[in-house]
Amino acid sequence: MYGRYRLVSVDATGRFTELVRRPPDEVPLDEAALLIAAHAHHDLDIARPLADLDGLAEGVRGDSADDIAAALFQEGGFAGNTVDYDDPRNSYLDDVLARRLGIPITLSVVMIEVGRRRGVPIYGVGMPGHFLVQPAGELDVWFDPFHGGRRLDEAGCRELYEQIQDEPPFTPALLRAVDSRSILSRILANLQQSFMRRDPASLAWAVRLRLRIPGLIPGERRQLAALLGGVGRFLEAAAELDAVAAELAGEDATRVERDAVALRSRAN
Repeated sequence: MYGRYRLVSVDATGRFTELVRRPPDEVPLDEAALLIAAHAHHDLDIARPLADLDGLAEGVRGDSADDIAAALFQEGGFAGNTVDYDDPRNSYLDDVLARRLGIPITLSVVMIEVGRRRGVPIYGVGMPGHFLVQPAGELDVWFDPFHGGRRLDEAGCRELYEQIQDEPPFTPALLRAVDSRSILSRILANLQQSFMRRDPASLAWAVRLRLRIPGLIPGERRQLAALLGGVGRFLEAAAELDAVAAELAGEDATRVERDAVALRSRAN
């Protein structure tokens, strides 16, 4: 379907940008997630992990979300990385497929994409602190890919949430389905956190990709620009702030413009 091709980082960036600017329901989650990984693995042949997803789908016996969860997390050995949650490999879809180890959001991507291949629509659920999935049409059913693909009802989701954090208080609104762009942005946000602790030199590409996803509010873009400045990408950060300032007015725009000027002065 995809053919065999290789991408270098520059090509991966351009392709990722083109994909995320499509209408939200036309963004191919599997390919876009692999293009994130291609920035760390410059010789990645994206066709191979896509074929791995095809193979996983072919191995599912049945056509329900329960069948998919059983095939992946009981029979297939996919599991949450409880030993080194912060490992960047947990956010690279090719590594997750090869190691059968990941974090909630990337294990969820595997389940979503296997479901799509089986004709079983499964949606990502961006619960703060712990990503989940929900089968289409099953209003009180969620799955937790990180913990063995276990089945949850709303009470189980609440219990899981309250084990992780207290604020904001749990409400069913936290269990809304999210689109592919939001999933990709959250993968990149996880990578940002990991890189800040482990590999600051890689932070710039993760931030750069996140800035290419439409829909970020000006405050988020300012924060991301600040991260670019923090790793010495002063001109790139200033250019992003210029774009933000153009969308603002009055004192807000003036403050952002001043920040851009300050960043440019540091580049000299």
